[in-house]
Amino acid sequence: MRRPRHLSPEERALWDRVAERAIPLDPKRPEMPSESPKPKPKPPVRRSDPMPDFRIGQSTNAARPHDILPSVTDRLSRAPVNMDHKSFGKMTRGKLKPEARIDLHGMTMAEAHPELVAFILGSQSLGRRLVLVITGKGKDRDDGGPIPMRYGVLRHQVPQWLALPPLNHAILQVTPAHLKHGGHGAYYVYLRRHR
Repeated sequence: MRRPRHLSPEERALWDRVAERAIPLDPKRPEMPSESPKPKPKPPVRRSDPMPDFRIGQSTNAARPHDILPSVTDRLSRAPVNMDHKSFGKMTRGKLKPEARIDLHGMTMAEAHPELVAFILGSQSLGRRLVLVITGKGKDRDDGGPIPMRYGVLRHQVPQWLALPPLNHAILQVTPAHLKHGGHGAYYVYLRRHR
């Protein structure tokens, strides 16, 4: 024979909250007395410094832009330089010529990701050092719905793919391309030597 399981205080409090909201099927039946007194609600936490008054239409003193996530260009420019500084300078000025390129224009994310993986790993196995990944600047696809869409989905997604396995082990540096190689619609990908 099974022993009855007793409810913990947390379970009992949860059950009491559910029972308070329930509508009885038989209103004539007497109410069951509760076993333990209900826990007292905790008082709300008060802030020591009150929020300043704000009027509708008043401008804020916020120094940061509305987009909390920095742009792809900002994130890549703040990334540490993992390659030779002299070669990095030549690459960012467009002085180094990419040995191969892939154009992801018009592809969906499901099509572009395997193409990018095959291209990067294949280029590394062929001994290439600098390749160009063209994403395009993207189209404004915001349809005005409640969830905003990013401008240039592949342009934002490709750097994330390049930072994840298996590609991150093959890559030394990623930076936006010079204007003559596509500008903000393309990325230079500097590859590690294949071992």
